[in-house]
Amino acid sequence: MLLWVKPFILWQNNTTVVQSTLSHTTIVSDLGRLDYKTTWKKQLELLSDCQKTKQEYLLMVEHPPVITLGRRRDSISNVLNDDNIDVVSVERGGDVTYHGFGQLVVYPILYLREDERDLHRYMRNLEQAIIDVLMYYDIKGDRISGQTGVWVEDRKIASIGIACRRWVTFHGLALNVTTDLKSFLKINPCGFDASVMTSMSNESSQDQIDIERIKPQMLQTLGHVLKRKFI
Repeated sequence: MLLWVKPFILWQNNTTVVQSTLSHTTIVSDLGRLDYKTTWKKQLELLSDCQKTKQEYLLMVEHPPVITLGRRRDSISNVLNDDNIDVVSVERGGDVTYHGFGQLVVYPILYLREDERDLHRYMRNLEQAIIDVLMYYDIKGDRISGQTGVWVEDRKIASIGIACRRWVTFHGLALNVTTDLKSFLKINPCGFDASVMTSMSNESSQDQIDIERIKPQMLQTLGHVLKRKFI
């Protein structure tokens, strides 16, 4: 069983105040619902600031429907039907993915110290934070060897795609909370058939599956695995 000190979490407007004994202070912004390109631009602005000042940031957002392509060369071949939805090529790793309403997207913009400079370990930490959140809802999340993301048996519930410049991370994770899974039929998500995708509302027997409830839980588990405190 994973144990951690539960921080006191307080929501004030769109800023989160987290009191914790952990080191490294990270500024959190809850962007609510915001289009992908505007959020991407904000990420790049904060990335530049973090490179200069070492001030860290974390964005939480829910995107209107959009398809994004990672650095994998043939990712465009996995777009089956864009259906008038924006298709955006970005610098994150991985293949094609879909973002839409009912999905919690988190972008940690973190300066990795010397003892943190292992991107595989960083992605495993993001996966662990998601797995720990799922435990609140009696969902057993797991990893599949050779595949990035979090799975429930053979169904994928969360995707991860990151980028890193001068040891500052950006892009991040997407957790399907109440996502309309039919939307994944537009793509082969990360090269898989769309039927592989699932969501928390599909997997949990609990009635109250809500992004707003999950946000502070995600901050708590991320704070633990990444050893950050959020303000």
